[in-house]
Amino acid sequence: MLPLASTPLHHLLLLLAAVACTRPPVTTSKSTVEPCTSSTSCPALLSYTLCADLKLAELAALFAADPLAILAANAMDFAAPDATNRILPAGLALRVPVPCACSNGIRKATSVRYVSRQGDTLASIASQVYGGLTAPDWIRESSDILEAGADDALDAGATLVVPLHCACFGGADNGVPAVYLTYVVAKGDTVPAIAGRYRTTATDVMSVNDLATPDVAAGDIIVLPLSACSSSFPTFTPDYGLAVANGTYAVTANRCVQCSCGPGNLDLFCVPAPLADSTCSSMQCSNSSMMLGNFTLVMTGAGCSVTSCDYGGYANGTIITTLTTTLKPLCPGQHQFPPLIPPPTSSFFQTYLGPSPAPMTLRGGNNPTGSPDAVSGVPRRGRHFSGAAVILLALCLVATMRW
Repeated sequence: MLPLASTPLHHLLLLLAAVACTRPPVTTSKSTVEPCTSSTSCPALLSYTLCADLKLAELAALFAADPLAILAANAMDFAAPDATNRILPAGLALRVPVPCACSNGIRKATSVRYVSRQGDTLASIASQVYGGLTAPDWIRESSDILEAGADDALDAGATLVVPLHCACFGGADNGVPAVYLTYVVAKGDTVPAIAGRYRTTATDVMSVNDLATPDVAAGDIIVLPLSACSSSFPTFTPDYGLAVANGTYAVTANRCVQCSCGPGNLDLFCVPAPLADSTCSSMQCSNSSMMLGNFTLVMTGAGCSVTSCDYGGYANGTIITTLTTTLKPLCPGQHQFPPLIPPPTSSFFQTYLGPSPAPMTLRGGNNPTGSPDAVSGVPRRGRHFSGAAVILLALCLVATMRW
């Protein structure tokens, strides 16, 4: 059998990926802009679909993000061997974590820099390179090239500042902790379908985006509230305000600590990261033999006394740990971690990260569904059937057209 890269199927996949990633002109699209006055930034997510095969490290450079943070935000195994050099397939939809800052009274991710290539225009960078997550006007103003038109060819090698749409909205949705995902509407999308895909409601989406009706068009930029676990770290710590979307992870403290959210509850749970080594500071709670993430349970007449070693932020190269004791009516079961999947190397244009799981009753074990797939982290083959069927149908159509 020929390798995929040399078959007509591979070329068709790339063609379909290019078509799927084609966006209408950004200047005609609506976008949700959040006014702001605070100088602090918040954690936010961007929904981005790869239009070509790309190394994880290259994707991270495109968004000035930590490669391991991208894997963690998508519940992919960030301890996989040589993970940053994995080639991610065209058509893969990912969540990219970015700090959302306040710039000129509007929430934007402002740390991204892009070096223009031959033939680039402001419009092509906005719509093709960054998938419609920014606008030509934003790039023009931030890069101080006011004379350039949206479709004017740019000088190759110029460094541009690319602000990206993001939102904070106080880190909450209806009083519940939330991380906001910036989403570029695709052709055929509807508000109810988008809301269902991301475990929120059409009413919430309309309210957050100030939509009078559930009508959206391809290229519109909206934000989606994702339930999350929030933190209460001191303001002087670099990871102050850390929030983790339900069903995913975050890597912090110079990659020494991993924090997860769900699926059993919306309490942030932090433990030493798989890649933690001797360069990481001590993770032992003072005046205790307990390490970060450890806890003890003692039944008393008043309930269950839970003593735990918790993560309290990262400052000046030191991991802050806190020993806390709480009283609960019942002793909790074994902590459940969100299931991890391997970084994918092939895709039929279906997202590998499904909707964030809804909070469920906490019970022992790491497999909330009891499914062997949840344990192994291997996507079920049935998930690819519909995509494969579409590809086969497309191949048949191509063959018919040739005859």
